[in-house]
Amino acid sequence: MSLARLMTRCPRAFDPDRGHEALDAVADIPPDLQDLITGTAGSSPYLASLIGKEAAWLPGALAAPDDTLHTEITAARDAGADGLADALRQGKRRVALLTALADLSGAWPLSRVTGALTDFADAACQSALRAGLAVQIKRGKLPGKTEGDLQDAAGMCVLAMGKMGAGELNYSSDIDLICLFDETRFDPADFHDARASFVRATRAMTATLSEMTAQGYVFRTDLRLRPDPAVTPVCMAMEAAERYYESLGRTWERAAYIKARVAAGDQVAGGRFLQELSPFVWRRHLDFAAIQDAHDMRLAIREHKGLGGPITLPGHNMKLGRGGIREIEFFTQTRQLIAGGRDPELRLRGTVESLSALAEKDWVPADMAQTLADHYIAHRTVEHRLQMVQDAQTHSLPQNADGFERLACLMDRDSTELQAELAERLEAVHEMTEGFFAPPKPDTAAPGILDDDMLSRWLGYPALRSERSRAIFQRLRPDLLTRLAQSSRPEEALRAFDGFLAGLPAGVQLFSLLEANPQLTDLLIDITGTSPELAQYLSQNAGVFDAVIGGDFFTDWPGQAGLEPLLLQRLNAEADYEAQLDATRRWRKEWHFRIGVHLLRGLIDADVAGRQYADLARAVLAVLWPLVIAQFAKRHGPPPGRGAVVLGMGSLGAGRLNAGSDLDLIVIYDPLGSDMSDGQKPLSTRPYYARLTQALITALTAPMAQGRLFEVDMRLRPSGNQGPVATSWASFQSYQQEQAWVWEHLALTRARVVAGPDDLAEDVERFRQQLLQAPRDTPETLAEVAEMRDRIRAAKSPASLWDAKIGPGRVQEIELIAQTGALLQGDVSGQTEAGLQAAVASGVLDDASGRDLSTLYAFYSRVYQVTRLLSDQPLDAETLGPAGQAFLLRALEEDTMTDLQDRLVESYARSAALLDAALRAPDAAATP
Repeated sequence: MSLARLMTRCPRAFDPDRGHEALDAVADIPPDLQDLITGTAGSSPYLASLIGKEAAWLPGALAAPDDTLHTEITAARDAGADGLADALRQGKRRVALLTALADLSGAWPLSRVTGALTDFADAACQSALRAGLAVQIKRGKLPGKTEGDLQDAAGMCVLAMGKMGAGELNYSSDIDLICLFDETRFDPADFHDARASFVRATRAMTATLSEMTAQGYVFRTDLRLRPDPAVTPVCMAMEAAERYYESLGRTWERAAYIKARVAAGDQVAGGRFLQELSPFVWRRHLDFAAIQDAHDMRLAIREHKGLGGPITLPGHNMKLGRGGIREIEFFTQTRQLIAGGRDPELRLRGTVESLSALAEKDWVPADMAQTLADHYIAHRTVEHRLQMVQDAQTHSLPQNADGFERLACLMDRDSTELQAELAERLEAVHEMTEGFFAPPKPDTAAPGILDDDMLSRWLGYPALRSERSRAIFQRLRPDLLTRLAQSSRPEEALRAFDGFLAGLPAGVQLFSLLEANPQLTDLLIDITGTSPELAQYLSQNAGVFDAVIGGDFFTDWPGQAGLEPLLLQRLNAEADYEAQLDATRRWRKEWHFRIGVHLLRGLIDADVAGRQYADLARAVLAVLWPLVIAQFAKRHGPPPGRGAVVLGMGSLGAGRLNAGSDLDLIVIYDPLGSDMSDGQKPLSTRPYYARLTQALITALTAPMAQGRLFEVDMRLRPSGNQGPVATSWASFQSYQQEQAWVWEHLALTRARVVAGPDDLAEDVERFRQQLLQAPRDTPETLAEVAEMRDRIRAAKSPASLWDAKIGPGRVQEIELIAQTGALLQGDVSGQTEAGLQAAVASGVLDDASGRDLSTLYAFYSRVYQVTRLLSDQPLDAETLGPAGQAFLLRALEEDTMTDLQDRLVESYARSAALLDAALRAPDAAATP
């Protein structure tokens, strides 16, 4: 823009004499830049002084600004100790002047301006740190270190925080730094001497940067963001800093580390420190409690700075005032803290790019993110113009008309239009961010369904023992009780919620999540009123609610193929094997919870739920098995031979699990002639695979912080519990061909390789099919199956009418006759429906019986699926509650509980009779 033109329009805002003096001092300025020089100098005493000092340098700089900037930053980074302070001050003058002219002329956008200032700050810190450390090394004060150690600052690093960390420095910004050193680089006996030397080097660095000399200053430095600055040294050991954050770190410190990066010194040690601090900054669960913390910080800043009250433009603080820069930053950082623990792609430093990422991930509406980003850029531009006048660290708008006239001229705007726009932008930001941090609450009194005795009991529950959880719950309670009162049976819903609340170990995170997402309250009431099992699970794993609002809870089911890369992505973010096992448990719970909720809400039926539970289990095994092998191989070497496959049996092999299924597994290995493993502690082949299998069992069943993954049953392996836990490929083939019982071949009809190397998996599947397709003697097979059925009936009886799995005519017996048909016909699909058709084809069942049993099996499977979702104990429908009964009736398509119970009794009798006839056992018991 032409600032000379603006001088004629805004004479009170400019000093024409200073502008012309600056132009006279600068030789060889092209005509198209003369207005820029005169206008800049006339508008800003600070920039006028810079032009006067750098008049000889300026023409060449303006001829090639990008190259000039690169040269100045490189010179600052490589500057030697002699004359360092003056060299850095000259470099700062030049970079500030060049960026100001590029800014005012519109040649560079805001991000380029702030990036240039930040790059110079990094370079200045690097050279100042190097000079400070060089003195300590030269004097022999840094134990064991020589000049060669200056290359990585002898293990010291400087973390850039705030705007410097984000690459968003202003012209007059302080630079917020945290200085740390890697104590592992020194013997314990030298620790105190090393720390003292690093402290002296830090003080020398900050003096070089911030002391005012005849040449000015480089950057004002602030070291107060370090842990407990009142009592800690200006340079701390990394281990001490980690301990502080792990035990005492607060939400504002977590937010500060969003923008943290290594600006100078040991990049490797600094990067490792930030990585190890990641669990402190980025919580594994969705951290909605951060909203209240950020809101409290906002209110504290307003009170401390006296910035409350309505927005009035004169003197308004563009950074800390209502609707200002900090409001947008708080909004953005809080959203990042909420979701960044689950999504590393949200862990960005820049405010504008972070808003864009949040919009892309549906954490912020796209139009809102774009609007806030526009306001942020506009606010920061105003802030730059304010600081450009006198190099003052100010964020306040002018107090009078002359000041606004000057600001408007610097922005090439009409003063009245600018003020109207500022007021509009500030109000818009305040409205959007205030609605996020302090949304209006419904003006609803709590319904009278909560008596004093229950309220007193609630206050004694673990989830409500802390002052903070009680405060959040107090705000949440009216809406919660209103929703409970609106349910069909308020008293039963309240009792169910009371049971959930009693089992909740802590409340802050869940209550914060419900407060920020009121729609989850309906889901919580639905779950607690319908499924005691799901409610108990939820009370101990409230973090699974994260998945509901994580963006993919109601999307299409990804299948096993889609689940595996999602789990791998989650595990790749973990630092060690134990953390990966816990992460697997947490991930599996989230998806397991999703299936249950979808079934509960009628989004899927019981048959689809069974397939999804199986997809989830197979995905876990497919990803976890290589992980277990890699961990085991660290000590004992990679698997000898072709490795091992995991064979899923029973419901897992058939691809139909339920909410409480355990996993029937067999491990088959092929040593391929190898006798020993090749590792630090080699093992012979048989114990190698036995111990590897035990490692898999431990990985699945160990009760870790996130509980167990699955219960595992290995009894279907050759020789059952008497045989080795892992079976060699040769032994498996020999056993199945020569020694196996009929029931073991029946079990193989529903077997499927779920993990392991492809070539061995293909051989196992080929052998399984050949074995099952061998000719069978039908009468002999039926006789053995009938005997097996009788033994099962004698050993196991149904727990109740609702036990659709075990008992005459129920799921287990229908699956047995289907496996028999599959064995006689060589059907290898593993599906019960196909097995029943095979039983018809082999003459075991007639057509009508096959159709009836297929229909009855589908009904029993639905009964078993939904009852296991409701409870892992024998179901008592009378105590289930109205919501649970309604779910049963909806899922099983009946009108009343009496009709449903009558249907079960009649169905069990019908299927038992059909099965008895098929197995030629008419005298067998056939009662439900």
